[in-house]
Amino acid sequence: MDFQDLLLRYFGKTEIEDVEPGALDAGLEHMRVDLGLATSPGHRFALWALMHMLGGAPDLDVAFKDPAERDAARNFMDMVDRAGEGDG
Repeated sequence: MDFQDLLLRYFGKTEIEDVEPGALDAGLEHMRVDLGLATSPGHRFALWALMHMLGGAPDLDVAFKDPAERDAARNFMDMVDRAGEGDG
């Protein structure tokens, strides 16, 4: 899934800095619904990853029943954390 396509679909903008706070909350709620309905592991992961980066992702045990998917999500979280360490 393309990042900008996800932003446009859920927030009506292609740049995250252009998303208004109210639209962010509404988009995250829409994403939660779609995450619950999604059957493709790749689609579920893309939704969850974006939600995580925006601070609105459900806990791993809620989002992923499969242990391998939870491990992939943990690896993603660690990668994001390490990348953020270089920002300070």
